[in-house]
Amino acid sequence: MPHPCLTCGACCASFRVDFSVYESDANGGRVPAGLADEINDFTCRMRGTDYARPRCAALTGTVGVQAACGIYEWRPSPCREFAAGSEACNRARQRHGIPELESGLY
Repeated sequence: MPHPCLTCGACCASFRVDFSVYESDANGGRVPAGLADEINDFTCRMRGTDYARPRCAALTGTVGVQAACGIYEWRPSPCREFAAGSEACNRARQRHGIPELESGLY
């Protein structure tokens, strides 16, 4: 059975993703600079996540059907720390009409 995130993607189409400028490859990190907007001297934001209907520029596929992160190996820390089945995960899933996950399973 595939990981539930691979048929979801709701978090990538629900939240603003801010991270340290030092995570950008332009500053020694791994997040492609072309997918991030510099907000100030300290903060970058993933492109596409600062809209009323956010959708991260790195998200591929269709939310709720088949979805993946196009930069999974280089994704920023907020994405690495996001937990499948968490309260935030289930809020995002609910927003997109996707059934909730039990916490702690993934």
